[in-house]
Amino acid sequence: MKTSDFYFDLPQELIAQVPLEKRDMSRLMVLDKKTGDVEHKIFKDIIEYLDEGDCLVLNDTRVIPARLFGQKDTGANVEFLLLRRIDKDRWQTLVKPGKRAKVGSKFTFGDGELRGEIVDLAEEGTRIIEFGYEGIFEEVLDKLGNMPLPPYITEKLEDRERYQTVYSKHSGSAAAPTAGLHFTENLLKKIKDKGVKIAFITLHVGLGTFRPVKAKNINEHKMHSEFYIVSKETADIINETKKNGGKIISVGTTATRALETATSDNGHMKECSGWTDIFIYPGYRFKVIDRLITNFHLPESTLIMLVSALAGRENVLNAYKIAVKEKYRFFSFGDAMFIK
Repeated sequence: MKTSDFYFDLPQELIAQVPLEKRDMSRLMVLDKKTGDVEHKIFKDIIEYLDEGDCLVLNDTRVIPARLFGQKDTGANVEFLLLRRIDKDRWQTLVKPGKRAKVGSKFTFGDGELRGEIVDLAEEGTRIIEFGYEGIFEEVLDKLGNMPLPPYITEKLEDRERYQTVYSKHSGSAAAPTAGLHFTENLLKKIKDKGVKIAFITLHVGLGTFRPVKAKNINEHKMHSEFYIVSKETADIINETKKNGGKIISVGTTATRALETATSDNGHMKECSGWTDIFIYPGYRFKVIDRLITNFHLPESTLIMLVSALAGRENVLNAYKIAVKEKYRFFSFGDAMFIK
């Protein structure tokens, strides 16, 4: 398949710049993967599509304030984006402008509360920086860092917590698992009270999730790696749900990638952790998930390819055409889609 097979025309004004006042009041498009039929709902109506005995799987990762603005020892301003922790004080980073970050270059952040030195070069022009500081790194980063909003969001985010899910727990992501942003604690309680099991996985979302597919043929695209954890408790809940005939509803493409990585070909899920670079596109046979809650994604992205693998490319592109016509809000702070 070609990357261009997943192109659609998206007007710039449909890219949501700010979150809605109420998380669960975003719009919800319901897509039937068998028929391609579409319904229009509000996100809190999702409960109507979840049955007693089903299992809703959420990604409980938490976004770190990974964008740092610093000064080189020469006085030049430089922006760092923390991509991945290599060990206690070393991080793989994206640096702008990169020419100012040669090995041996030193930087200060804030009033010198955080210091850094480039110690190595890494793949795709990234740099390895070693930090020096007093106290606890996470506390220093929380004070000095900014939320790493995607490049298509240009408005300032007033409340940091709106780029976190209400159930976020384990810090480590450079981007939010945005399908989960629509849930409120009250909605999750109602879902639980209905007899739907709720299970958590952790997948730390990398910025590779926004990386465009440059290969003309999608099977030539090299997928980025992300760290994930599936606990014994979650594996047991999912295996039990499957055994009893319940549906597994994945919240987001990130949860989907972790679940499909952790499941054997016979559909049995095991406790595990590690790095996944699974690339899901049409032709992929899903091993564990039955349904998916997701946002509306970028044209020609790996995310729209994953959604198309579950619901069919024609169904998805037709649904996106309707979404554009009906002025749904797109991307991270946008509206949601439920594939049933």
